[in-house]
Amino acid sequence: MRTLPGAALSVTLMTAVLTGQQPAPGAAPKRPNVLLILADDLGFSDLGCYGGEIPTPNLDALAGNGVRFTQCYTSARCCPTRASLLTGLHPHQAGIGSFTTDKPDTRRGPAYLGHLTEHSATLAEVLRAAGYGTYMVGKWHVGLPGPIARGFDEFYGFRRGYEQDQWDPQRYERLPAGRELEIEVGDDFYATDAFTEMALQFLDRAQQQDRPWFLYVAHSAPHFPVQAPKADVDALVDTYRRGWDVLREERFARMQQSGLATEAFTLTERSLVPVDDDALTNGYGGKPNPAWAELPDARREDLARRMAVFAAMVVHVDRSVGKLVARLRETGQLDDTVVLFLSDNGACYEWGPFGFDGPSRRGVTTLHEGDALATMGQKGTYHAYGSAWANLCNTPFRLYKHFTTEGGIASPLIVHWPKGIVGADRWARDPVHVMDVLPTLCELCGADYPSERAGVAVTPLPGTSLGPVLRGEALAERTICFEHQAARAARRGRWKAVWGKRMPEAPHWELYDLATDRCETRDVAAEHPERTAELAAAWQRWADEVGVRD
Repeated sequence: MRTLPGAALSVTLMTAVLTGQQPAPGAAPKRPNVLLILADDLGFSDLGCYGGEIPTPNLDALAGNGVRFTQCYTSARCCPTRASLLTGLHPHQAGIGSFTTDKPDTRRGPAYLGHLTEHSATLAEVLRAAGYGTYMVGKWHVGLPGPIARGFDEFYGFRRGYEQDQWDPQRYERLPAGRELEIEVGDDFYATDAFTEMALQFLDRAQQQDRPWFLYVAHSAPHFPVQAPKADVDALVDTYRRGWDVLREERFARMQQSGLATEAFTLTERSLVPVDDDALTNGYGGKPNPAWAELPDARREDLARRMAVFAAMVVHVDRSVGKLVARLRETGQLDDTVVLFLSDNGACYEWGPFGFDGPSRRGVTTLHEGDALATMGQKGTYHAYGSAWANLCNTPFRLYKHFTTEGGIASPLIVHWPKGIVGADRWARDPVHVMDVLPTLCELCGADYPSERAGVAVTPLPGTSLGPVLRGEALAERTICFEHQAARAARRGRWKAVWGKRMPEAPHWELYDLATDRCETRDVAAEHPERTAELAAAWQRWADEVGVRD
């Protein structure tokens, strides 16, 4: 077994380090429980505590008593990020450099298996080996066979990426096979709420065991198809009738007021729509998202409803957090539980400013009018909200999911742990990555990262523990690299090199000084050619090491 630096530090001893107190002689170390919550396609500023107008009081309360990260990075898309989060590896090292598939592309090498490689160990496997009970609800999306084969004791949700439909209980399964579904499935079934009820069941079961537990709540919300109960949608429509331009300005003002947006932040212009089939983008490919005021009234009504459905999905995720936190508080376990909340990538632009209706790339954009507006997001419907609302959700950044600009890879990250955080209610500005979650939990939980799994060598962890950040200390500077379907980036210190894709100009390396230009508005590659070349070379070395194949 490989022990991470600091991993042998028990929680009792770590608390002593944090508080200056000494544990009682002979006291048994108490390891924290872990509640890891992941949202799907949530934008950087959607939460109230990150500037959003969406009501998220439960997450805001967690943030107010925890640490909020300003530079948490993902892998630009759902499944690569989930692979990285679960294994602590770069997604290519975990076998999901591009997407999940039942038919691995063996020509491109092991980075593109489409499922987790045997050379990886999951969070569930590592914590179960350390004596934890392991439970999961929601979206697996890292390939078959699934969560039970990769360390989870119990599971309720779906294993394949696009089986989600918030209204259809037949798309979700209870594992191991033969286990009784402990929640009622009626006509009012709604997947986010069902995941919550099952998570509460798992919490009750875990609390009856004489061991710590790990619960992974992997939401499919607010990923398309955007679907939510009509009453929650109705309550939000007036907000979005005001349009994305006004709301982006208001979000940015709140981000400045909270201290999130420093002088290095700038509210960017409306983002370009990626170059794509004109039928998908409604002719906006390579052009900026339109001004809200320029759209006809009927189009604005349709769009306001789309965004209201998306926002209602976020409201249900927040309510889920509230119920889980309330149960932990009722049972006296909140202070002993590390709670982490984040998203798997930036907001989703697919495919143009007006969104689409019907399966991705096979659907069309439908203008809903009159009575049809009230049906949006209800049973039997399939909608996406489009690139202009995604631009709002990623305020103040450029671009979206799929890309390695900040709008594609920056995520909110909230960590709440009353017994283990020094100086709660603060912004942490160190650049971090979802691959850092596993080494962090190894340290906090006193777990060892294995050198092998089932007799096969396990890839060493490339990330670092965030324990120092929770203690109010800074992380050492390092280079973090990204690649997703030809979008590239390399970040070291204040500098970030980005290789664009699917924009009007040919792909090339851009360079940004994030210490003064966090929103990537001024390409300074021509002014710093040596710095640009240095980061480009670092990216290439990394790409060769992890097996990137464009």
